[in-house]
Amino acid sequence: MSAVPVIHAAAVTRIPQPYLLFLGNAHETTFMKTALGLRDWARELCVGEYRCDSTPISIGLPYMDPATAYRAGARSLVIGVANIGGIIDPSWIDYLVRGMEAGLDIVSGAHSKLRDCSPLQKAAERTGRSLINIRVPPQGIPVATGRKRSGKRLLTVGTDCALGKKYTALTLHRELRSRGIDSDFRATGQTGILISGAGIPIDAVVSDFVAGAAEMLSPDAPANHWDVIEGQGSVFHPSYAGVSLGLLHGSQPDVLVLCHEVGRDRIVGLEGYATPSLPEAIELTTRLARMTNPNARCAGVSLNTSRLDESAARQVLRETSAALKLPVADPVRGGPELGELVERILGR
Repeated sequence: MSAVPVIHAAAVTRIPQPYLLFLGNAHETTFMKTALGLRDWARELCVGEYRCDSTPISIGLPYMDPATAYRAGARSLVIGVANIGGIIDPSWIDYLVRGMEAGLDIVSGAHSKLRDCSPLQKAAERTGRSLINIRVPPQGIPVATGRKRSGKRLLTVGTDCALGKKYTALTLHRELRSRGIDSDFRATGQTGILISGAGIPIDAVVSDFVAGAAEMLSPDAPANHWDVIEGQGSVFHPSYAGVSLGLLHGSQPDVLVLCHEVGRDRIVGLEGYATPSLPEAIELTTRLARMTNPNARCAGVSLNTSRLDESAARQVLRETSAALKLPVADPVRGGPELGELVERILGR
C-alpha cells in the first residue's frame, strides 16, 4: 500500500492509494469536480468508480463495489462529488460504511467533517479504518501583509464556479514545464490537493486569513520561477466572491487567465444572476488584482468548449480571440491556440 503526502504547510496527512471514486447521488457532472479531476490528472491512481444505486451518471471508469475495488488494489474511497455547501449527504452513509467494511479508508473534501457523522465514526471504530478530511487548513495562517514577493505568479479566474480553472492551471503548469520553465502548481481546492499532493483548501480558511493563506501558498521565489495558482469561485458569484477576492489579492498575480464555459449565461445554482461578459470580467478582475499588484495583466481566455464539436469549437476560439484581441484557447483541446496563450503569458 502506498500513500501520497498531502501537505498543508506544517501539517501532513497521508492518503492511502490507489482510489475508488465515489460519485454519490449526483445527476449531472457539474458537481463531480473531484472525480473528474482525479480521472483526468491522476488516472493511474483511480481503480474505478462507485455510486449510489439511483445515480445514472458515470465518468467512464470501471464500476466496482468496494470489495471488488479492494481486491483490485484500492485502499481509499474518495468522495468525488462536491455538492452545494460541501455536506455529507445522508443518502451516502450506507455506501461509505460498505467501503470501510471492505477495507477502504474514506477521504473527503467536503466542508462537513466525516467524524461529525456518528454512523461513520462508529463504523470507523468498528472496522479500524481512517476518516480523512482534506478540507482542513493549516494552523497559524497569518494576516496578509501585501508585501510584494519575488518570482512570477499566474492565477486562473472565472466568470463562475466549476468551469475549468483547475484544468487550466494544471495545463498551463504542464506547458510551462515542457518549455523548460521552472514552475509549481499551487492547489487551493481539495481536488487539486489530491492531484498534486500539496496545497491549502482556501475556502475552508477563516475570511480574515484568506489573503494570508494565498501569500503563504506562493512564497518568495527566484525571478524566473512561476507559481501557477488554482483559482476558486468568481468575483461575480454572489455566494463565493469573498473567497475569490481574498485569493486574488493574496496571490498578487502578475498574469490572469480568465476561464469561461461556452453557452453558460447564468450562474450555476443561482439562475437569477447572469454571468458577466468576457470584456466585463477581464476589466473588473484586472482592476481588482491591481490593488496588490499594479502591473497585473490578463494574458488571455481559457474557454471550455466541451459542449461543442471540434469544428464549432475551433470557430468559437477564433471568433472570441478576434473580438477580444487576446489569445483564446481550450486547455483540453490544446492546439496552436494554447501555444499562443502560453507565449502571451510569458510576455512574448
